Formats: sequence, structure tokens, C-alpha cells
Amino acid sequence: QVQLVESGGGLVQPGGSLRLSCAASGFTLENYVIGWFRQAPGKEREGVSCISGSDGSTYYKDAVKGRFTISRDNAKNTVYLQMNSLEPEDTAVYYCATDGIFGSSCPALPQGGVGIDFWGKGTLVTVSS
Repeated sequence: QVQLVESGGGLVQPGGSLRLSCAASGFTLENYVIGWFRQAPGKEREGVSCISGSDGSTYYKDAVKGRFTISRDNAKNTVYLQMNSLEPEDTAVYYCATDGIFGSSCPALPQGGVGIDFWGKGTLVTVSS
């Protein structure tokens, strides 16, 4: 059974850092694309970052480039999202997700994650002074 569990969210001041984790079970994460999405109150869900299962290539939304880093620990079957220089605009519930397709890559993930089958329950990130 495919499961994704996010952790690491919390309250942080502007300029601070958090590291989110997405622990997978029921499948070998390194072979599958994993995307991080977020949804702020009153806004649509948006893709933030992604790591491909095919070649490990990565993608970042323009607004987080240079501040966020996605990585994967195959031994722990976990994907991380290191978030630095956090801004109030980063406040949202962050979700990890996979399309469950072997060898899939970031360009294959649909906009906003629409139609993706496998999601974690999310972790709340609040950036506020």
C-alpha cells in the first residue's frame, strides 16, 4: 500500500528555515517522481518542487528558486525539502505526492497536482513574526 507521510512543518519567523520530510512506504521512492505542493488559505494548490524518478532531475517554482532545495535519501526512502529564507508568502499546507508511475519525471506531473493519485496528509508551515 502506497503511503506518504509529511513532517517538519511549524511556525518560523521570516528569514528562518525548515526542513520538510516526505517518508514513503509501500514502494521504492527513488524510482518514482515525488512532488512537493502547497496550498495557502483561499488559494489554489500549486507545485513547489519536484524530483524525478527517472534521473533525479529537479524542478523548482520560480518563487522558491535559490531558497528551497529538494533532495532524496534512498536508504531512508525519504524526500526532503530544505526551505531557507522563508517569507510570509510561503505560509501554506505542504503536501508531497507521486503519480505512482515507475520512472516518471517532473514534467509529467500535472499542474497543481490535479489527478495525482497518491498524497500525504500535509504539514502546515507558518511564516510569521
